[in-house]
Formats: sequence, C-alpha cells, structure tokens
Amino acid sequence: MSTVEPAGVTVVDASSNRESASYVDWSAIIAGIVFASAISLLFISFGSAVGLSFTDFNARDDAPGILVGIAAATWLLWVQVSSLMAGGYLTGRLRRRHFDANEDESDLRDGAHGLIVWAGATVLGAIIALGGVGAAVGTAGAALSTATTAASNVAEGEGATLDPNAYFADMLYRSEQPAAGGPAEARAEAGRILARAAAGDGTVPEEDRTYLVSSVAANTGLPPEEAQARVDQVMTQVDQARQQAAEAARIARNTAIIGAFLIAASTLISAIGAYWAAQKGGNHRDNNTVFADVFKRF
Repeated sequence: MSTVEPAGVTVVDASSNRESASYVDWSAIIAGIVFASAISLLFISFGSAVGLSFTDFNARDDAPGILVGIAAATWLLWVQVSSLMAGGYLTGRLRRRHFDANEDESDLRDGAHGLIVWAGATVLGAIIALGGVGAAVGTAGAALSTATTAASNVAEGEGATLDPNAYFADMLYRSEQPAAGGPAEARAEAGRILARAAAGDGTVPEEDRTYLVSSVAANTGLPPEEAQARVDQVMTQVDQARQQAAEAARIARNTAIIGAFLIAASTLISAIGAYWAAQKGGNHRDNNTVFADVFKRF
C-alpha cells in the first residue's frame, strides 16, 4: 500500500511484498552457477592444455605418470573448490536480503544459497562432463578391446570371427598332415590355437606347439629349426600382448577408483567452501564492503 505525506511525497510500504516473496533468490543463484561454471571450464581447459589431464596420465612423455596424476588431481581439486567458492560468494553478495531475519538467520540463508549454487553447478558440470569423459572412457575401452582382439587373433587376420568351440573341433579332426586345406586353413587353425592361449595364461600345450611347428614348416618351406624359432617368437609376442592388455585394464580400473574417490572428496569440500563463501558474500553485502584497491572507479 502507499500513503501520501503532507509534503506531497509518496511512501510505498513494501512489507506486504516481502511477506509474499520467496526467500530463494533464483536470479542470484543462476548468476552464481554461471560464474562458477565459467571459471571451472576456463581453468580445466588450461590444465588440459598443459598436460594436467586426469583421463590420461601419460599425456606428457617427459614426466612420470604418477607425478602427472598427482598434479592433475591437485589441479582438479583446486579448480572445483575455488570456482564454487567464487560462485557462492557472488550469489551471497547479490542475494536480496529479507530484513525480517536476524543476523544468524540471514547468514544461514546466504549459506543455503551457496549450497544451491554448489548443487546446480555440480549437476551442470556432470552433464557436460558426460560427453567428454564418456568419450574418453569409450576410447579407452575400445583400445583395450582392440589390444585383446589383436592378441587373440594375431595370426588369424583382421575381421575374423572366433568360434569358442572351433579349437576343440580342430583337435577332433587333426591329422598327421597339418592344415590339409592349404595356407588359408593353416592360418585360421593357428589363429584359433593362439587365441586360446591369449585368452588363458599365455601358454600353448606342447602338442599344439609341435603341431604349429610342423604346420609352419609345411606351409612356408622353412626348416624345422627355423619354424620352431618363428613359433617361439610369435608365442612370445602373444604373451606380451596379453600382459599389456591386462596391465592396461588394471591401470584403468585403479584410475577409475581413485578418480571416483577424488571427485567425491572434492565435491564435499567444495560444498563447504560454497556455503562459507556465500555467507562471506552476504556479510560484505550487509556491511557495504568494497575492495577499493582491487576494483577502482574510473
């Protein structure tokens, strides 16, 4: 309502508007979320440019992976906490205070606004990250699958489909004359033998090794000694490929565990930081605090 004073000055009573208004200042919250997300995106992009990538600890060839991992984790923690503190402070500073609350209640409401900024920015960051991290995880999974497939089909050729029972069928119809179907059939049968070794512990039974030596000698014209050396060399390569695939899978699994723990810890710390920063921004708002040495009027 409004009243007209004798001097002709109109005085507006805003108490009724305050009572009907919500205590949640969404415009200030949205501003804080946008500000925090922009800062986070900026510094994460900068960290990735200098090799602080949490999805690839071997991004820098001249640095040990463990050091890159520690640096990337520290950088991620600092970026997440500092960006959300900045967004929380901005929201607390911009929030329209309701003067029906005492100082403690006002601080609580400022901090609650900071928590909402933290929640919104975290959800938005997770949605954005699903594209990049998901693509990186998919690429890593494809690489591991390719390595395993290559180890399993090292002598079988690209695009071959491995029947899990083909190896045992070969044993049923194996004769003294290796690979009667010619080089193509010999390569396919050798590929099934090597695939079974790659899927297991990397070893080939002695009878299969003897058969491979005779098959290589029959289809390549090599002397038995050279055929034996070639089989041994290929078996060593198959075992190395299997070990590399297993090591890559172990590293990926451990990295995922450490990454999940780090993200959970940094998210919790950033929530506390956003709450405190929003309260600090509200206090500066109430006290009309300015930073004259930093932000000067021109």
